[in-house]
Amino acid sequence: MPNPPFTDFALGVYPFLELENFHKTYYRLLEAFAEGRVRKLIVTMPPQHGKSVGATTLLPAYMLGLDPDLRIAIASYSASLASKFNRRVQRILESEEYAEFFPETTIKRGSKPANYVRTADEVEIVGRDGALLSVGREGSLTGNRADCFILDDLYKDAMEANSPIVRENCWEWYTSVVRTRMHNASRELIVFTRWHEEDLIGELRRLERCVDFRSWSDLDDLPADAWLYLNFEALKSSPPTEIDPRGEGEALWEGRHSRKLLLSKRRLDALKFECMYQGHPSSREGLLYGESFAEYDVLPRDIVRWGNYTDTADTGDDYLCSVCYGVDTDGVVYICDAVYSREPMEVTETLVGDMLRRTPTRFAAVESNNGGRGFARTLQRLAPNVKVEWFHQSGNKEARILSNSATVLHSLRFPRGWRERWGELYAHLTTYRRRFRSNRWHDAPDVLTGIVEREIADHRSFAAKRVRFIGGGAPPKKKERP
Repeated sequence: MPNPPFTDFALGVYPFLELENFHKTYYRLLEAFAEGRVRKLIVTMPPQHGKSVGATTLLPAYMLGLDPDLRIAIASYSASLASKFNRRVQRILESEEYAEFFPETTIKRGSKPANYVRTADEVEIVGRDGALLSVGREGSLTGNRADCFILDDLYKDAMEANSPIVRENCWEWYTSVVRTRMHNASRELIVFTRWHEEDLIGELRRLERCVDFRSWSDLDDLPADAWLYLNFEALKSSPPTEIDPRGEGEALWEGRHSRKLLLSKRRLDALKFECMYQGHPSSREGLLYGESFAEYDVLPRDIVRWGNYTDTADTGDDYLCSVCYGVDTDGVVYICDAVYSREPMEVTETLVGDMLRRTPTRFAAVESNNGGRGFARTLQRLAPNVKVEWFHQSGNKEARILSNSATVLHSLRFPRGWRERWGELYAHLTTYRRRFRSNRWHDAPDVLTGIVEREIADHRSFAAKRVRFIGGGAPPKKKERP
């Protein structure tokens, strides 16, 4: 008799399950793991999206049905939580629904058979070599081999994950206990909500080969020693793939965790949201700006210049970032409007043109590196009262952003309430990391840097050394020193 698909099994023993499209993808991947087609699997998922039900409750029962001789170990941040998972699996194993799928996989009932173990931490399969063990982080598995390890949330909360001592102890336990109980054919499944960039998953991704799961064909070409890595974002921010075909901004589980609810959570703490809900962790001590941007309530009256800086993004995964601002007599820059979007150029041209017309902007600078020349010409047509010029930015992006970060924080002001007004812009700026290559998007910091270079830095040096003007007006004339 052929093995039942994992999804059918899950609905058979848990008929109350609500399975969205991402759950079906998740369960299909867990089935591949159960069958041994994937030996090393990492799945990250937002809280309360069903990761533990699939990986730590249903999967062990399914695997013991496929092979009653397997010895499976479940680990979590505490022994009590791991035991809770074990008891849930045991309830499935002794159910009538389970017996219909796997009648040969049975466990001790009451006191019989007397010579088999059944506790909250260990249960043996009657008549076979298989067993299910549970252990808390830093617990011992001495004398026990593990054919399969399932690690579910080895950190209790942000406080633990942000502790270097806890992270070090977790890594030591993993290398000295988990890895030493495994053999050539052993399998590992790690299911986490991310908290910190240097957590266990972060270290494994740094030290061992990881393949991002984007297509089902990845299973066919997966190297034997590589981890398969799948991250489900609560709000889709990466391009659609075969595995996760959602469009930009779509919620993972709209019926349970709506886009509106998720955006409200992001506004409370963008960094924590990127960690827990998006799977893109970073530490606060590694942030370039953090939440240190100054804000204003009312624009001052002494604005002497109204400008705009635009970095276009006509292809790829980049964002168009266009910011309008005013500069007062003291050289303080007040951000007054912004467009931050991954929409195609035919959409963003209109958005930016509308912004230029509704603001007092008199001058706009458009980077020509990504199709900016044509973009600038369209803006000039859409906003004829604004002087629009395009230019080539030749300075090193990393060096420019990092060296000007203090000036950006000191000189720029955002309108109060900007986190609600421009949610993505706020999130990407406040979570931007000093470790340049750890960031996914540089568009917003690049624009803020460009503004301070034009308005705050030595304008003569900037015009002469960093920017070569191509059209739309001549560069500023060099003033003579008095």
